Parts: sequence; C-alpha cells; structure tokens
Amino acid sequence: MQARILGKNGLAVSAIGMGCMGFSHGYGAVPPEAESIRLMRRAFELGCTFYDTAEVYGPYVNEELTGKAVAPFRKEIVLATKFSPFPLPGQDADKLSRAGVRYALEDSLRRLGTDYIDLYYLHRVPGDCPLEDVAGWMGEFIREGLVRGWGLSQPSEDQVRRAHAVTPLAAIQSEYSMMERMFEKDVIPACEELGIGFVPFSPLASGFLSGKYGQDSRYEGDDVRRVITRFAKENVKANQPLLDLLHEYAEAKKATPAQISLSWMLRKKDFIVPIPGMRKEERIVENLGAVDVSLSDDEFAALERALGAIAIHGNRTDEDIARLGTVRAR
Repeated sequence: MQARILGKNGLAVSAIGMGCMGFSHGYGAVPPEAESIRLMRRAFELGCTFYDTAEVYGPYVNEELTGKAVAPFRKEIVLATKFSPFPLPGQDADKLSRAGVRYALEDSLRRLGTDYIDLYYLHRVPGDCPLEDVAGWMGEFIREGLVRGWGLSQPSEDQVRRAHAVTPLAAIQSEYSMMERMFEKDVIPACEELGIGFVPFSPLASGFLSGKYGQDSRYEGDDVRRVITRFAKENVKANQPLLDLLHEYAEAKKATPAQISLSWMLRKKDFIVPIPGMRKEERIVENLGAVDVSLSDDEFAALERALGAIAIHGNRTDEDIARLGTVRAR
C-alpha cells in the first residue's frame, strides 16, 4: 500500500482510506457488528491505515463500532472523526461554542476508546459559524495533545483560507468523484497552495461508479440512494456514457470500473486520499487494490478529455438526504 501525507504537520496515511459510516447506516441493511469489526480489521491487514467516522453517524454508534474495531492497532493508524455544528440528541443547543466543541470532542474520545484523535473535522460550516473562533479552539486542542490535526467538511475556498490563517488545516473532506468535480475550481487548488490534504468522500459516487447498479436497482430503508438524484431511473440511463467509458478503461487495464475511478483520483494530485465505503471483503480487496492500477500520462490525459465531454445528470445534496429523515449528512 502506498502512503500519502495530509497537511504540513505530516499525517501519514494509506493512499486509500476506509469510510466507516456504512457499517452503521446510510446504505440499507448493515452487517452484524462482529462482521463489521472483522472487515475493518481486514482492511488494516491489507494496508489501510486511515479510518473515518463521525459523531452524527447513528448518531454516536459508528464511533463506538469503529473504536472497537481499530483498538488492536490504534497507534498504527490515523483515526478521523467529525463533530456536527448542530446539536445532536443529548447535546447542548450552543454547539458552536468553546464548551460545546470541547464536550463533543471529549464524548468522541470516550466513544472511540482513545485519548487523542488524529484528524478532527468540523462536519459542515454553517453560514453563521464563528469559524475563526473554532479554528482557535482547535489550536488549543492540538497544543493539549487531544487532537493531532484538524479539518473542515464541504467548505468554500474563503472558509478554507480563513480557518487556515488561524490554525493550519491538515485536511479538507468533501464530496469528489468523476460525477462531482466542483471543488476542482477553487478548493483543491487552494489545498495545493496551502499544503492541505484533500479527502474525498463518496469517491465512487455512492457506488454508482462501481457499475454494479442499474436502472432497475431498488434501495430500501435508510439507503441514501433513495433520495440521491443521480440514482433516479432516468439519470442512471442518462449517465450510461460515463459507465461505458469506465468499462472501456477497465477492460484495457484488466481492472474494474471502481479501480479506474480511484486510480484516476489518485493520479490527479498526490495529496488526495479517497475514503470509499466498503462493507464486503471483496470490495475492500478491490478498492484498496486500486493503488496497483496505474494510468500513463497519455491514458490519463485521454481519460480527462473524455470525461470533459460527458454531461453528468443528477447529484447528491445534503438537502435531498435530509428528506430521508434517518441520515443527516455524510
């Protein structure tokens, strides 16, 4: 497994990490707890050293599950979690205060069974967020040894620069894939300029880019694909040219469409570290194996040109996911 560095403070992580949310909710029926723990540990055996969770996943239960899973090798990995800017059950209404953030941090430490968090994100940046204050508090936590690095999820370029000027950011975690490239315009270039890592969630577009879902696929329960518009039947059909392109490259490289998607992302910038969700052993092997699928300069350039000519139909928004009622935000 290749290694990459997040931020100037130097958080060394595997080039592909594991998004743990799906072990608790968000994509329909979840594996039994023992199986989820086995799978997270299997990823470590295969070289994964970067695990991502959040207090809102469940809420709370995913942090507890992830903490149990990584306990045997806690010191050998980078463990990331996120605190919601909005109050969750049992939390004080004034979440974005020094006391509110410290309370959330201490609760996450307890649930994760650890005395420090490697990477601690603000899980969305509301318009009224006292961002410079939050950045200052994060600096305090870093000096206390409770946090090694901090980050933001889905920020604008301006928010990245404002926060980084107070306490340097280690990473930005935002949606990024072949189907969602808006952050290529400003946020990713700002990360490159400032020495900040970029951690894409949904790097396979909630599984769409795996090529395993079709127009007639059905999604039940708390599966976010029920409300993500790119999975609407008409959009699945309209997006077929993208899947055809991925299958073409996959056949040529003796790889899978998911591996081509991840290989493309790794080729974009050396500070980008995707965190796909993986709830089956074969998916873990497949996705982590993408580091061994390389694109030559000519292949990458041709793929970029082809992608630029394909219109994407549908998207994924927090507002749509809120309609599901059981999942607040990725």
